[in-house]
Amino acid sequence: MSDKLKEYREYRQKMNDKILAADNKVIKRIFNLDTNTYMEGALDSKTKEMLGLVSSMVLRCDDCVRYHVEQCHQLGVRKDELFEIFSVANVVGGTIVIPHMRRAVEFWEELEAEESND
Repeated sequence: MSDKLKEYREYRQKMNDKILAADNKVIKRIFNLDTNTYMEGALDSKTKEMLGLVSSMVLRCDDCVRYHVEQCHQLGVRKDELFEIFSVANVVGGTIVIPHMRRAVEFWEELEAEESND
């Protein structure tokens, strides 16, 4: 596992644990709503994660982009599908999304490298 992947995962987990430990009812409900949103339903989880990735890119949230890229990778999104997701995000969000796409590609490559090392 690359240092970047390890750092990202550890930081995310540490901060989520701290946030949830505050025991704020509204925040816990938001986290729960987020979890439930991406569960299987009329749309499968893979489709929902792809939608989440497009939305995150358009909103220009790199942390969210990384999260959804990793989820897409885990759910079997292929590289050609990933670039179609990027296409939709760039059409909707405009060229300002390109820097986020660059970082998403870099993160995807780290996930691929991790997978090949397993």
